[in-house]
Amino acid sequence: MGHSKANSSQQNHANPLIAAATSGPGKLPEYPLISPEHVMPAVQWLVSGTNGRMAAVEAALGAPGVKAWDEVMVPLEEVAATIHAVWSPVTHLFGVLNSPDLRKAYDEALPLMVDLDLKLGQNETVYRGLKSWQSDAGAWGKLSAAQRRIIEKRLLAAEHTGVALTGASRERFNEVEKELSQLATKFSNQLLDATKDFALNMSSKADVDGLPEHLLELAAHEYARRNKTQPNVKDGPWAITLDGPSFIPFMEFSKRPDLREKIYMASIKRASSGERDNSPLINQILVLRREKARLLGFNTYAALSLSSKMAPSVAEVRGLLEKLLNAALPAARRDLEDLKAFRKAHPALDGKRADGASTEALSHWDIAFWAERVKEAKYQYSEEELRPYFPLERVLDGLFALVKKAFRIDVRRAEGEAPVWHEDVRFFKVLDEGGKHIASFYLDPYSRPQNKKGGAWMAGCLDRWQSPAGLQIPVAHLVCNGTPPVGDTPGLMTFDQVRTLFHEFGHGLHHMLTEVPHIEAAGINNVEWDAVELPSQFMENWLFHVPTLKSLARHYQTGETLPGHYIQKILAARTYRSGSMIIRQLQFAFTDLELHEEFDPAGKETAFDVQNRHMTRAGVMAPHPENKFLCSFSHIFAGGYSAGYYSYKWAEVLSADAFAAFEEAGLENEATVANVGMKFRKVILAQGGSRHPMELFVEFRGRKPEPEALLRHEGLLSS
Repeated sequence: MGHSKANSSQQNHANPLIAAATSGPGKLPEYPLISPEHVMPAVQWLVSGTNGRMAAVEAALGAPGVKAWDEVMVPLEEVAATIHAVWSPVTHLFGVLNSPDLRKAYDEALPLMVDLDLKLGQNETVYRGLKSWQSDAGAWGKLSAAQRRIIEKRLLAAEHTGVALTGASRERFNEVEKELSQLATKFSNQLLDATKDFALNMSSKADVDGLPEHLLELAAHEYARRNKTQPNVKDGPWAITLDGPSFIPFMEFSKRPDLREKIYMASIKRASSGERDNSPLINQILVLRREKARLLGFNTYAALSLSSKMAPSVAEVRGLLEKLLNAALPAARRDLEDLKAFRKAHPALDGKRADGASTEALSHWDIAFWAERVKEAKYQYSEEELRPYFPLERVLDGLFALVKKAFRIDVRRAEGEAPVWHEDVRFFKVLDEGGKHIASFYLDPYSRPQNKKGGAWMAGCLDRWQSPAGLQIPVAHLVCNGTPPVGDTPGLMTFDQVRTLFHEFGHGLHHMLTEVPHIEAAGINNVEWDAVELPSQFMENWLFHVPTLKSLARHYQTGETLPGHYIQKILAARTYRSGSMIIRQLQFAFTDLELHEEFDPAGKETAFDVQNRHMTRAGVMAPHPENKFLCSFSHIFAGGYSAGYYSYKWAEVLSADAFAAFEEAGLENEATVANVGMKFRKVILAQGGSRHPMELFVEFRGRKPEPEALLRHEGLLSS
């Protein structure tokens, strides 16, 4: 028996997931040591250990007398920290270093994690104990406002995990949750696979007419990687994929309408047929979400979703979206007319179809190409011309200088001080103005379509936590999908990619500059979903401040600062097609809301009918009849944005209004920027989820948010 225990202990010690979870606060994951075979044993260990810890919490809650935070909530925080230490590295690697073996291990362990999550959320002893604590005025009064909010949100979350359900209803709820979790994973995997499956292979110079050099390099290397050959940038062959850094510039620059059509059709039909078909999953997910909402006493899933959001009701959300649509739709119609007129006047700018078919009518696959041509003519620059001025290293230097000025923090490179999962990954430390190490972050900047999902995100690696064993400082994962270095050329960014980096860094600041000592309200934890984008979208505004833009835009070969005429054009181009960009986001938001509010999955209309109706009502071109965008809408079917996609626009109103406080104080005055910046840091960033976001916003701004600043920034404010 003793021998078996010793073996078990040795195995646990050899498992890097368990080792990190038992090393005390602040232990960074040993990413290079984590293998798929570690996942299941670590999760089994976690489940077993959590059961033991919860028994102690239940005993404390069941004992007579006034409860203390330390005897109830601190053990619950320890449980949360242990779960995070085991499962967070697994979900992280699943997104950035996916493999068939890891996927298999993840799929096997996921039901255990869902069970554990449900068991914790549905722990009736904890729920009843916290409820009675809440109703004891004397005990409740001894807690801080942050502690009370943590318990209130925990009770709400418990109610959302079915804690009040009994018998058959509880059993069915648990089945639904498990099915939804598996369907989300399947949706995500099939989308990743469908993206990976597709390649547009090209072998003649005519096929690549108009394509910029960086895309030819990327495409030659992609073809070589797929076919295990040597890349030939000059003569090909080349392969274009549905991954953003490949697909987007191809649609903007290819002078082959027939090839644009081919890749556009592949994009809108992605994951909608054959063995990768997400269509049936969409209906299954919507049916189960509706059932879940009704089990919890809500009429619709949207009502359930909004019960934990900042927005008070579906009606209020729709009201804001309609206001934005009314401002944006006339501008979007003008955008389309401008584009048509320019195309008619300059037909020679585009090429011919290889099949000789007419290109007279404007098609969906022409929009990005002609929008880029109008932009070049109007502002006389292309995204590609700017790319050499945005090497990643220079952009980072400028970003770090900005946050030093605005928030009085120092970002230091710390490569080699933390284990990383890929050679591209960098590690950084964040110091306060006194030189104290207050946070760290990883940056994984480049696209790797073979094993890394698309998009960009920030996720917590470690949360800030004043544990009994000492302070754990926050650590963030910042993940982007920028254009990787090719040969001697460093990773050069488009302006849009720079904007994405600033956006994710805003989330990172929210996570890293928190001063809340409790895991459950530190950083973005406990922040209402529709307020969580405030700091990220706030950071994007700095790119339109000339001194900031100059500080991060230097030519990678000559060191020349971005010339003034480019800067003026970037500022002017900020509102270029803003109406068109906004209506696209509104189409997604309206579709998401209706699918989770009025839509009946068993009714006559399909989810795609709803999608097309909103694309028509809030659009300027009828959607393509074969458009199956929903099959790749992972935000709402495999992410956290179900009945919550509106939150991007909701938070844009908050962030534009917050940035207006800096504009009003004077962006050129470093002292006032630092003063307003420190107020933003101390009120919005430092307090994380410890107070309601509306309360924090009003404290920072002196009033409730107003949409005028957003409409002004977008050039849509009628004056």
